[in-house]
Amino acid sequence: MFMAKTINTEHKDLIHDVSFDFYGRRMATCSSDQSVKVWDMGDDGEWTCTCSWKTHCGSVWKVTWAHPEFGQILATCSFDRTAAIWEEIVTDSGHGIHSTWIKRAGLVDSRTSVTDVKFAPKLQGLQLATCSADGVVRIYEAPDVMNLNQWSLQHEINCKVPCSCISWNPSSSGLHSPLIAVGSDDPNQSSGGKAFIYEFSANTRKWNRVETLINVVDPVHDIAFAPNLGRSYHLLGIATKDVRIFTLKPIKQDTSQNQSSLSSFEVRQAGRFDDHCSAVWRVCWNVTGTILASSGDDGCVRLWKANYLDIWRCISTFRENVVNVADSGNSSNTSQQQGASSTGYHTARYFKLAPTAHPSHVPWH
Repeated sequence: MFMAKTINTEHKDLIHDVSFDFYGRRMATCSSDQSVKVWDMGDDGEWTCTCSWKTHCGSVWKVTWAHPEFGQILATCSFDRTAAIWEEIVTDSGHGIHSTWIKRAGLVDSRTSVTDVKFAPKLQGLQLATCSADGVVRIYEAPDVMNLNQWSLQHEINCKVPCSCISWNPSSSGLHSPLIAVGSDDPNQSSGGKAFIYEFSANTRKWNRVETLINVVDPVHDIAFAPNLGRSYHLLGIATKDVRIFTLKPIKQDTSQNQSSLSSFEVRQAGRFDDHCSAVWRVCWNVTGTILASSGDDGCVRLWKANYLDIWRCISTFRENVVNVADSGNSSNTSQQQGASSTGYHTARYFKLAPTAHPSHVPWH
């Protein structure tokens, strides 16, 4: 059983992204009003906005947290062609503890809108990947994690098509080479695939494209690798006009030194679902990589899980009972919806697993 809670984010424009920290007790939201808000969950389960500030000179597309081992760090990207690094500074003035977010660095290499930003897995150090509409994925690194003012551009990957989203492979095993999945929403490209897999070669110190998912020909809105806690293959979720789930099984090839190198993948489409009957905008995995959540224009969040035969199916659907303020022209809005529209504020819905002992309920792992 899941419990839903409505949070008035007080953003005065469209909310583009919501991101939870590693422990799930802090939340960051960003929107077209050029601001980012940070929310903390109290012991009573209530969310409180602890900080709000203007971050960019244009719409803020994405916000993401770094691993807490490096501190309380956020990265944002915007239509203003920049990405930014923010660090939380906590002070005690004697009248209480106050937190302030300080801009540590601005990344200005892109010539067009920066559409996504993601921190690398902890094992790879403090690295940050950005992608932009100019078709370039850029990877930055902080040489000194104690000095967040300095970020060096390590790699540029020319994808040759406008990029809309990226995802690192969050494998905790050193047996897998670092992977980055890139999605494109280019409406002019009708063939050739719009999702790509890049692998880092330790020998050449370069990122090489190893796979193109040619079956994905519709604009990709979001892409996400599943956490890998021991699987011999990778799982990839893609949000396009429907929900796609792919498995990528590394193919071992013997070299002249009798060593094996993972140079390519056996790609299989494990699932394709059009239950949303509309565009799908976000996909996200749980911490064990066993359940995929998707959200679409139908106002629903759906959960997908594979059974023991490795057949994926929808295990739960959450239907939003508050229409987004952007749909205020709909004459069927309830008084609650009209109230939200009149204040000019946008709301978010937060779902949490409630304790239950009923055997028919699907457990959350």
